[in-house]
Amino acid sequence: MTNPSPTAPASTAGGCPAGGAPGAVPLGGADSGTEPQALYRTMRREHGPVVPVELPGGIPAWLVIGYRELHQVTSDGELFPRDVSLWNQWGRVPEDWPLLPMVGQPMPSIYFTAGAEHRRHAEMVGPALEGADPFEIRSHCEQLADRLIDGICSRGTADLIAEFAVPLPVLVLSRLVGFPDAEGADIARVLGDLADGGAGAQEAHARFGEHMRRLVAAKRSIPGEDVTSRMLAHPERFTDEEYALDLMAITAAGHLTTADWIGNSMRLMLTEDQFAAALSGGRHSVAEAMNEVLWEDGPTQILAGRWAARDTHLGGRNIHRGDMLLLGLGAANADPHIRQQFPSQGGRPGQGGNSAHLAFSHGEYRCPFPAQEIAETIARTGIEILLDRLPDLELAVPARDLVRRPSAFLRGMTALPVRFTPVRTTGDPS
Repeated sequence: MTNPSPTAPASTAGGCPAGGAPGAVPLGGADSGTEPQALYRTMRREHGPVVPVELPGGIPAWLVIGYRELHQVTSDGELFPRDVSLWNQWGRVPEDWPLLPMVGQPMPSIYFTAGAEHRRHAEMVGPALEGADPFEIRSHCEQLADRLIDGICSRGTADLIAEFAVPLPVLVLSRLVGFPDAEGADIARVLGDLADGGAGAQEAHARFGEHMRRLVAAKRSIPGEDVTSRMLAHPERFTDEEYALDLMAITAAGHLTTADWIGNSMRLMLTEDQFAAALSGGRHSVAEAMNEVLWEDGPTQILAGRWAARDTHLGGRNIHRGDMLLLGLGAANADPHIRQQFPSQGGRPGQGGNSAHLAFSHGEYRCPFPAQEIAETIARTGIEILLDRLPDLELAVPARDLVRRPSAFLRGMTALPVRFTPVRTTGDPS
């Protein structure tokens, strides 16, 4: 393990007490992935808005599940920076720790830097993303969605997760950053291994980096109209490794979260009567369903992380310097304090089009607005094309048989089996 910082203590002394705290909640059990809201309610009742948790390997952390407390953490980048070098548990983290790619190591990327260095990367990445033409993004989405639907439409059955929701975002993002379509499938496999956080996560991270380093070299030689070329044209110079790491952050953050946004929205429309209008081409209803998902069933349930720059207090807890704080985005959106503000909607703020959710995090380190807009375009366009092409979609199994992916961090379906009336492909002249 590379030593992150000479100022970060290697032992747990004075650090996060969660590892030795009675009742620390293990993150990674079956309930944390499949029934998170029930788990959050129990956490809130037994621990309050800041919960001592235990990650695989007995690594302690705090999970922030209160809306106000999470807003406080994400609004104060000086007290709670995204600076993993501060972590007081580095001496206990093995080199093959499965969550390491998700939590990160000190490295010069937009996702794992803090303060002025983070802003330096953001000033390069933000305009490169913003330079993507919205009409071109939608055109890519339409073309690629049609291609995926052509592969299933004559069968009358499909798994919307494996055959549509997962491949669509990575194919679009691959085009946007400058990859040829042929590499999209392998990048999707790499990102799936990363998101699972299992034994193959480290090897997947290495393969992912190789893809990006080859892309940087190719675009340095022959620039194009893509995100990578715009990053390379930025007036401030970065190393090739920095470019590759930033591209990894862009693609990884946008892929599975957008796939799960599509999958969770389709599940909602297929299982809840109030969103049935979306299935008959009601485009406004698609937007409402997507917003409801960000409140109730968000793709990113827990985000790692923030680290306390000094001893402090939060939600009645004593937080020590170097403690890790995990952002419980899904739990905060379900906080009764925020739900009580929407009594006319039964405590479900998403039904009113309200976008005060924390699904994209908040503050200086939130998902950049151009990235949010790209994800929304991919998800909404993909769903609209799917419903236009296959208007009589219905579940092929009882809703109770649908299975969630076993992850405390990312919330999505393992499969979404559907049936529909077989139709011709877009290229079929008959």
